[in-house]
Amino acid sequence: MDRNRNNGTKDIRLVARGVNRMPFGKFLYLLVPWLIILAIGMYAIFLCLAKGLNQTNMDNRFAFGVWIFLDLSIIALGAGAFFTGFLVYILKREELRAVLNSAVVIGFICYSGAILVLMVDVGQPLRAWFTFWHPNIHSMLTEVTFCITCYLVVLSVEYAPIVLRNKKLKEVPAFLAMQYELHRIMPVLAGVGTFLSFFHQGSLGGLFGVLQGHPFAFREGLAIWPTTFFLFIISAAAAGPSFILLTTWIASRVSRKRLVSDNVFALLARISGSLLVVYVMLKSIDTLTWLNRTVPSLGLSGIGFFLWAPFNIWILFAEIIVFGLVPSLFLLFGSGRLRTGWLVASSVMVCCGIVLNRFVMTIQTLSLPTMSFDRFMIYTPSWQEIAAFLFVVAYGVIIYSLSFRYLRLFPQEIEMKVN
Repeated sequence: MDRNRNNGTKDIRLVARGVNRMPFGKFLYLLVPWLIILAIGMYAIFLCLAKGLNQTNMDNRFAFGVWIFLDLSIIALGAGAFFTGFLVYILKREELRAVLNSAVVIGFICYSGAILVLMVDVGQPLRAWFTFWHPNIHSMLTEVTFCITCYLVVLSVEYAPIVLRNKKLKEVPAFLAMQYELHRIMPVLAGVGTFLSFFHQGSLGGLFGVLQGHPFAFREGLAIWPTTFFLFIISAAAAGPSFILLTTWIASRVSRKRLVSDNVFALLARISGSLLVVYVMLKSIDTLTWLNRTVPSLGLSGIGFFLWAPFNIWILFAEIIVFGLVPSLFLLFGSGRLRTGWLVASSVMVCCGIVLNRFVMTIQTLSLPTMSFDRFMIYTPSWQEIAAFLFVVAYGVIIYSLSFRYLRLFPQEIEMKVN
């Protein structure tokens, strides 16, 4: 326990062993804006649950509104948890152990936040158990529900030993023994988490690929899966390391400490860049196949889908080139030459590209007319929808801040020099 004297008083902080943190008063002051956002979001969620989904701008056309788009985005960004665990415990990349704890916390935040928003999106959370008791075995969403729920349990178990390593909790013998036993099964949990994440990431993409009533999203299949099944898996695996790099850099800047060595940033950049190159290549092949074979076979013109403002051809160029090919080359070939700032900027571009892809697959897919008598529609979320999502953002910032302050997320921190 740290004791710092300020004006004759003792500032007692239950921080992790071997690290220094800002005074509690300043820490709380920095959290105030996020606590306000959290309160506003809670009020918006209350309105949605108490009065129903008429508080949103969703309708029969836009059943997948901003919540689903943002859910898909944060689940993709949270893929760094399962992928980092896979690299450390299965492929034995021990260098990444420096960010493993942080990746687990981020994954826990992303998945728990996504499930929280889904409970609001359902509109009747008291019937949420229907999904498990009366599953539709022909729906990909059933598999997604089971996998996401199980993976959140896995993340909770992985998060537990991080919490139990707190200096004060380690003084309890039962907690110390529990932490030791949980640590022994981490490789098994990493394998289970990889399996669960592989299928729910893919099924989220496959869901759109089988929408025959929406030819903009519909794709031909490889075996029994549409190509979007594989594209969602690869894109999530590519974005995960970039998001870990980005959040680690932000934590380092806010705390004004070096949390990991530069070679960890370089390795994360190379992994993300390599996977992103593969994704861009496969995405390009998929898009060309869709434009030249899938859409014409349906009696439609592929370029016709990009004649509706604001979804012009620029959005396809931005997704594949600006936020895909360009940052992938920077991350892959510049990881050993460029400064960390350039790698961070490239990681931001990667994350923006994945978010843009999820936006295209949800909002753009539903906006475009599919029948000759349909009309183009623009969807604008209500303030309740935006506030509910900002609630998840604030929730994530608060959980991560508390974890960073009281737990040991970065083992290399005590080995680094303060900037």
